[in-house]
Amino acid sequence: MEIIKTNIDDVVLIQPRLFNDSRGYFFESYSQRAFFEKVRPINFVQDNESKSSYGVLRGLHFQKMPYAQSKLVRVIKGAVLDVAVDIRKGSPTFGQHVAVELTEENHLQMFIPKGFAHGFSVLSDEAVMQYKCDNFYHPESEGAVAWNDPDLRVDWRIPAENIILSEKDRHHNRLKDAPYLFNYNENLYPELK
Repeated sequence: MEIIKTNIDDVVLIQPRLFNDSRGYFFESYSQRAFFEKVRPINFVQDNESKSSYGVLRGLHFQKMPYAQSKLVRVIKGAVLDVAVDIRKGSPTFGQHVAVELTEENHLQMFIPKGFAHGFSVLSDEAVMQYKCDNFYHPESEGAVAWNDPDLRVDWRIPAENIILSEKDRHHNRLKDAPYLFNYNENLYPELK
């Protein structure tokens, strides 16, 4: 697998090695050994899958400590714009984001570490996403930042009138008003010391 750096340290793209022939293709979507060597040691404990239609926007979500999650995200059908926003107070990239189109054709994966809010918009008629998490879902620890926070300047690549949100995602705070943020100097991976 090839690791592609982004404009924010620790958020990386992973390009798997694809083997094509007349029957189709094969690739290794995850190797713990390679991931540990090239990205960081992570113990993924939960795999999730979501299916969404064009215009659906989910985000920008995170879980608070000690239930924060790292995610390894990929698309197996369709196309999405995947977004990670640095919400670590004191970080040199605080409030900046990485936005990458993940598709069934490019097979890219994005690693979003703890300390980031995550969201995506569906660009195709339908999209199926799979992602690995290194902590279990804990509903009482949910946090979020407004998807349309003007300070973040995320271009979701969907006309505003076509965006489909959950009721909950309509009412999140802007980053500057968020009641909970991570601290850049805090060890967000104490279990891996």
